[in-house]
Amino acid sequence: MSSTGNIDLDIARAARLRPIAEIAERLGIPAEALEPYGRHKAKIDFEFIRATAGRPDGALVLVVGISPTPAGEGKTTTSIGLADALNASGRRAVLCLREPSLGPCFGQKGGATGGGHAQIAPMAEINLHFTGDFHAITAANNLLAAMIDNHIYWGNEAGLDPRRVTWRRALDINDRTLRAMVAGLGGVANGAPVETGFDITVASEVMAAFCLARDHADLQHRLGRMIVGARRDASFVTCADLKADGAMAVLLREALMPNLVQTLAHTPALVHGGPFANIAHGCNSAIATKLGLKLADFVVTEAGFGADLGGEKFLDIKCPSAGLAPDCAVIVASLRALKMHGGRGRAELGAEDPAAVALGAANLIRHVENMRSFGLPVVVALNHFPGDTEAEFAALAAALTPLDVALVRCTHWAEGAAGAAALADTVAAAVAGKTARFRPLYAPELPLADKLRTIATRIYHAADIDIAPPARRRLAAFEAAGFGHLPICVAKTQYSFSADPALLGAPTGHILPVREVRLAAGAGFVVALAGEIMTMPGLPRRPAAEHIRLDDAGEVTGIS
Repeated sequence: MSSTGNIDLDIARAARLRPIAEIAERLGIPAEALEPYGRHKAKIDFEFIRATAGRPDGALVLVVGISPTPAGEGKTTTSIGLADALNASGRRAVLCLREPSLGPCFGQKGGATGGGHAQIAPMAEINLHFTGDFHAITAANNLLAAMIDNHIYWGNEAGLDPRRVTWRRALDINDRTLRAMVAGLGGVANGAPVETGFDITVASEVMAAFCLARDHADLQHRLGRMIVGARRDASFVTCADLKADGAMAVLLREALMPNLVQTLAHTPALVHGGPFANIAHGCNSAIATKLGLKLADFVVTEAGFGADLGGEKFLDIKCPSAGLAPDCAVIVASLRALKMHGGRGRAELGAEDPAAVALGAANLIRHVENMRSFGLPVVVALNHFPGDTEAEFAALAAALTPLDVALVRCTHWAEGAAGAAALADTVAAAVAGKTARFRPLYAPELPLADKLRTIATRIYHAADIDIAPPARRRLAAFEAAGFGHLPICVAKTQYSFSADPALLGAPTGHILPVREVRLAAGAGFVVALAGEIMTMPGLPRRPAAEHIRLDDAGEVTGIS
């Protein structure tokens, strides 16, 4: 047992980090372009970012995963191991990841800084308050909510119908009791009673706009065009109509500068923004990704949850918006997770079972085929777990043989960069082959319902979609208002290609039920809520927060 009860945290504490100015210097970032947050974190100013505009871009490597399971896949850990291995082999690489949300840290999933010898650091600081970006996003979101209520209280000059207010409040903590509530109780001085609710901060449209913005001016423009509700004639009322966009942009001014940290192997990492991939678009900020491409030969970036969620949204939302074109996709899997997709429970994962691996491989095969449909070369990274056997690996290799896809075993958790050396060489070869012919899944001019159907049938392999009548009417209203060109962001369970989390593997013939749609005009997409997905998660029966505390030396323990 480790001293803290957490091996990852002990490994992170034992690492000797370098001063952040030294990490920046490796990328050609001068000290005067940094705004330090202690010794090992810093923000990069926009004057330097603008000065890189004329440089050529490096290669963009997208890391995605199979449909996640409780057995674990290791997508973030693999992204870090790959970036470390690329650097160790003499190829200049930068890692671009999302910031962790407090919700999972204190809930069930844990932090998002990798594991073992493939971590970004300082681990506890990144997983908790970091540089305050999420606090700024939460404050900006809730400032708009307060200004909406205040505007109505003082006469409602914009004519906003209180019954048609759609803007919700945000909090970066899982709290199911805040999903739906009544505010404004207690008499006239407190305003009028109104139904409202909270989303987790990572699901806020402010987060999405933040992550897709090009610069401060574009951010303020995106904030201004966010829709907060409608008038009695159904015309939209925007954030700019309420004159809230300027103050919100001011709150986000410093947060918009990307954060620079390092891996345990001192690979530079730009960690910025953090939308969830099951309820938002699931990618780090476009600013950080584009900056990384100017600073390195390879940028390794991760999209959240399975490739059907974060991967599809990276390719259909972020790439067209930011003008990006990836050169390669890496799909992360583990034999343990494949056994779960093959029908085995958690208690059975320790037993050798090549047959379950072969059955579960159907999930991985579909993700490979999906990523190839975007015109990308694909590499499969098999994240090694203790207990994996040669017979199970052989079963997976046989299942993948018809695809002619590279399958690379990785041991970066235990061995760091050395454990991902073969993966780095394979990815570099795929990029050098210049076979990528990236193309989004659908054209902007396709009607919104048809875009949704295209995602459901081609990526989820559904038979069709079932859009509730109110949602269908709203889609028609969005198109009539000039928003038909926007992409679709599907919010659904991460555990299945379907909207049913119990349907593991590679189900076909299911129907995708769409109960609600929301217009995120500032972010630049339409959200479709499918099945029972919630935009404010709840805590599990035994939340991780029960085990997080300070030791006698004032150090954080229990975080993972």
